Parts: sequence; C-alpha cells; structure tokens
Amino acid sequence: MKGFTLGKVRAYWLGSVVCFGGFLFGYDSGIVGGVLTLASFESDYRYGSGAGTRTNSLSVGLQQLGAFVACFLAWPLTDKLGRKKALMLSAAVFIIGAIIQTINTHSLTAFYIARVIAGLGLGTATVVVPMFNSEMMPKEMRGQVGSFFQWFYTFGIFVSYWVDYGVSKGISTHNSSQWQIPIGLQILPAAFLGLGMLTLPESTRWLTKKGRHDEAWKSLQWIRADSSQATVDEMEEIRFGVEAEGRATEGFQFKELLQGENFKRVLAAFLVFTAQQATGATAFAYFGPQYFKLIVGSGDRSLLVTAIFGAVKVVACGTFVLWFSERLSRRQVLIGGAVVMSACQVTTAAVVKSFPAPAEQQATVSSPAIATIALIYLFVVAYNFSWGPMPWPYVSEIFSARIREPGVAIGVASQWLWNFVFSLTTPYMIASLGWGTFLVWGIFDIVIAAFTFFLLKETRGLSLEHIAQSRFKPHSSSEESVK
Repeated sequence: MKGFTLGKVRAYWLGSVVCFGGFLFGYDSGIVGGVLTLASFESDYRYGSGAGTRTNSLSVGLQQLGAFVACFLAWPLTDKLGRKKALMLSAAVFIIGAIIQTINTHSLTAFYIARVIAGLGLGTATVVVPMFNSEMMPKEMRGQVGSFFQWFYTFGIFVSYWVDYGVSKGISTHNSSQWQIPIGLQILPAAFLGLGMLTLPESTRWLTKKGRHDEAWKSLQWIRADSSQATVDEMEEIRFGVEAEGRATEGFQFKELLQGENFKRVLAAFLVFTAQQATGATAFAYFGPQYFKLIVGSGDRSLLVTAIFGAVKVVACGTFVLWFSERLSRRQVLIGGAVVMSACQVTTAAVVKSFPAPAEQQATVSSPAIATIALIYLFVVAYNFSWGPMPWPYVSEIFSARIREPGVAIGVASQWLWNFVFSLTTPYMIASLGWGTFLVWGIFDIVIAAFTFFLLKETRGLSLEHIAQSRFKPHSSSEESVK
C-alpha cells in the first residue's frame, strides 16, 4: 500500500511538471488577446485602431504558425534526445521569444518574430508532453493525468485573464509596464517546466526503444515506487511490445503512416485535434474580450466577464479531471459534449441576433446579455468536460510505440494548423459576421458529434499495448487484433 501510494504521488508529480507546458500554452493564449486591447500597447507599437484587426490576427496567428512547424521538428528531436531534454530545450526556446516580446522595441516586426520563436518552443512542448505522460502513467491513471494538460491550460488562461484585468485597472495607459508585466510573466511557467525536468526520470518506453534496458527498469521502478512481480511483468510487457513492433517493421519509413491500421490512427489523430479547434472554444480563449464586446459592448466590462469566463473553465475542467475522467467512456464524453456545445452556440447566435449589444458600455447589463453570457459559460463547461481535456490523452494512447512519435506529432500539428487558421480568421469573422460567428461554431459542433460516433474507438481502461494490437474501429471488440 505504501509503495502504491508513493507511486501515485510520483505519477501526479510527473503529470503536474510536464503539464506546466499546458499552463504555459493557456497563459500565452489568454494573455495576448487582453494585451492587444490595452491602449499602452497600441501607443508603444504605434498602430492605429484601423490596424487593430490585422494586428490581433498576426500577433496570435504567427505564433501558431511557429508551433505548427515545431511539431515536425519535435518528432526527430524527441526521438534522438528523449522526452526530458526535448522539453528542456522547448522551454529555453520559448523563454528567448518571451524575453524579446517583453522588450519595448516599438517594432511590430520584432514582436511578430518573437511570437514565432516562442511558438517553436510551445509547439515542441505540446507534442512531447502528451507522449511523455502516456508512456509513464499506469493505465488506470492515464486518462486522468493525461487530462492535466487541459486543466493546467485552463489555469493558465484563468491567470492571464485576471492579470490582464488587473493591469488594465491598476496601471496607467501611459505606462509601458501595463503590457510588459503580463507578457513578461510567461517566463516563469516556462522556467518551471524546464527546471522541473531535472526531478524526473526519462520515459521508460523511450529508453526501452533505445535498448537502454537497465535505465528503463530504474525509470519504471521510480514511477511505480515498486519492484514487485507486477512491475516486473509490466516491464516485460513493455519490452515485448516495443521489441515486437521493432522486429515487425525494421527501418521506419514515413510511408508506413499511410498503410492500413496506421493510417486509420493517424487520420483519427488529425481529425480529433481538428475537431477540438473547430468547436470554437480556442477562439474564445484568444479573443474572449472581443467576443464579449458583442454582448456587453465596449469598456473594461468585457475584460471582467472574460476573467470570470476563465474561472468557470478552471472549475469545470478540474471537476472533470478529478472525478469523471476515468469513470466515463471516451466516446460518450466526446459525443455528448459536442451536442451540448452545439445547442449553446446556436441559441447564443439567436439571442445576439435578436438583442444586439449597445455600442457603448451601459450602467447595467441587460437580461438578454446575462442570458447569453450564461449560455457561453455553459458552453465552456461542456467543452471542458469533453473536447478540452480528452483529445490529449486520447491521441497519445492510440498509437503503437513504433509510430507514436510521428503519429502524435501529426495530430498535434493539426491542432496548431487549425489553431493558426481560426486565430487568423476569427477577428475578421467577429467583425463581419457578428452573431453569425456563434452559428458557425454551432454547426461545426454537431458535425463533430457525428464524426465521433462513426469513427472513433473506445480506449478507456486498456493498456497501450492492447490498443496498439487491436483494430481501430468504433465498435470493435477487445478480441479483434491486427493481423
């Protein structure tokens, strides 16, 4: 019992340290939308309100582009260096980008370049984190701890929204520190991620794949806090799985990803993260203040409503991760979440169309606006019970050890690709479609529910080796294996 308890503590510690990559992702996602609304930033970078939409779009979109490119660099990097060193390097690259962003260069070009550099570090981390988590967690904890990534992401967003609100209220618009403080604080979680790696062992499965079996056994003993026969058997299962896959197809070639069962899994990973971005939730994370201006009008009230929105995300995701992540079917969670999100978005579109927001902030918030805000909060609760946390553990657990690195990289690359597309287009959607933006997300959500029902396989409670050896079909039995 003592070993089991210590093993859980170590598993939670590992998950918490590596998922600070999620906190970093969330803080950066949330901070930039608020910073771009600050008059001090606009003044220092010398662009007028007419260029606001373009600046919003490029400031967010270029970082996503850097992260997208990083996904393909992360695969050979983590294969060669291991999970720990890859995460340490990604944190260092992000810090360089964050430092350049914090310096008041008065040059949007320099700011954009720094966003790309930070994106390279962030994109690498988002590939390696779910991979490292899935390879080290006991199967009964994999969904829960894997979902830490999204929970920490919501914490990052929550902190960023309140930092934005705090500096907007407490620091003069003529003081550059109003925007430098929120941007500079990104360095802290990146440093924790990099330095935290020094407290962890390397991935057991990566060490096994590299033939470093003594180190792999020590790594497994540490994370399980146990050396009993059960752990010996688990080590043998891992070794057998990795060696069997290596013998089956020596000399990996990229074309393997396009063959049979491999292609089904790669396609599923790509579509799962595409769907996550198409829910509309990430667009809310980046441009919350801009969205809420459609509902409550201009003024700092939109920042306050956005900050409360961040708190709702944290509570909802935490509730799911701690009490429901390993009790509910992956498929049921994803299907149900998409249906509820669709209903919220379509209803929001109808309300905003019927009761447009006033041009200027009013003394009180109208009843239709309150109802709309409640719908959006319900939407984000549904998202954080489903498509927020679940894609990260799901995609990391559907691949065999042989193709896990490129498979996860392609899945996360699609996340960044569509993150880039939607972050680039959302400011224009809000400006041109208004209430129609909510309708677009609602239609996407119902399509996502159908995709999940017809294409995705259940993986809850199964070992990675079992998942790899069974067919990837929505309703396949545990007895169907890949021939």
